[in-house]
Amino acid sequence: MLLFLQQYNCLKEIMLDKKNSIGKEEKAVLVGLIQKDQTETQVQEYLDELAFLAETAGAIAVKRFVQKLKHPDSRTFVGKGKLEEIKKYVQGKNIRVAIFDDELNGSQITNIEKALDVKTIDRSDLILDIFARRAKTAQAKAQVELAQYQYLLPRLRGMWKHLER
Repeated sequence: MLLFLQQYNCLKEIMLDKKNSIGKEEKAVLVGLIQKDQTETQVQEYLDELAFLAETAGAIAVKRFVQKLKHPDSRTFVGKGKLEEIKKYVQGKNIRVAIFDDELNGSQITNIEKALDVKTIDRSDLILDIFARRAKTAQAKAQVELAQYQYLLPRLRGMWKHLER
C-alpha cells in the first residue's frame, strides 16, 4: 500500500508539471511526418490544426518541420538529420516546446527531449492539456485528471526499476 501511495504521489507531481506544460505565449515548433499513405497536403492540414490547438493552449507555433519517412524512427520518431535540423533551429530562439503531430511513446519523448533540450509533447498530450485548462466543475476536473493519468502511465516505463530487488 505504501508503494502505491508513493507511486500515486509521484504521478501527481508529474501531472502538476504537465498541467503547467504550456505557458502563456510560449514559443513552440511543430513536427509532422509524411508516411506512406499520406500526402504533403494532408500533413500540412494536420499541422494547421495542431497550430490552432497549440494557440488554444497558449503557445505560438513559430516553425514547422516535416519529414517524409516510410515509418517513424523507433528512437526519435524523425530521422537523425531532421532532429539535428530542429535542434539547430531551437537553440538560441527561446523555444521551449516541440509538439509532434503523431503519438509518441515514452522512450521517444525521452530521447527527443535529451537531443533538443526542450519539453516534448504530442497531439494527445496537447489536447489533454487544453481540456485540463478548460475544466471548471469538480467532476470535469476529475475526469480530465483520470484521462491524463491513463495517458501518462504507459510512458512511465522503467521509472521504478530501482525497486526491483
